[in-house]
Amino acid sequence: MPLELPILVGWQEWFALPQLGVRAIKAKIDTGAKTSSLHAFNIEEFKKKHQRWVRFDVHPIQDNDEFIIPCEARVIDRRAVTNSGGQSEVRYVIKTSLDLHHKIKWDIELTLTNRDTMVFRMLLGREAMQHRVNVDPAHSCLLGRLSTKRVYKRYKILKVPTFGVSSI
Repeated sequence: MPLELPILVGWQEWFALPQLGVRAIKAKIDTGAKTSSLHAFNIEEFKKKHQRWVRFDVHPIQDNDEFIIPCEARVIDRRAVTNSGGQSEVRYVIKTSLDLHHKIKWDIELTLTNRDTMVFRMLLGREAMQHRVNVDPAHSCLLGRLSTKRVYKRYKILKVPTFGVSSI
């Protein structure tokens, strides 16, 4: 059954980015960030049918730098973004669909940046939330939690580590 908009979410939630092959990623819901960002590395621009595209790799699972998803997406822009440390960085911007537990899906813009030093592999910013999401900062994962075992199962990873992904 579809959810009514706006959806109430916690300060962190599990999402999927199906067009990129990202079946589960925990994102911080960041009302202080205008744009959304995805942890990406090995970013390489190329041409496809006379359009700018990027190839990049993603570590979708927190605390796991071994599991990699190779991705490709069309570049819709390059923008200067000021990070939380106050430094400006020019980033590729892509458009992809965001899926909330198969309950609702919409297109969002994501900037690509290396978030290796950050806790969350993805930030959902205000532009992506507008008219769709209300945030309850006192709670997390209001749309459902994923255990470590379920996250690894979504990626068809057979051996679940005894440490790593938190189910919070």
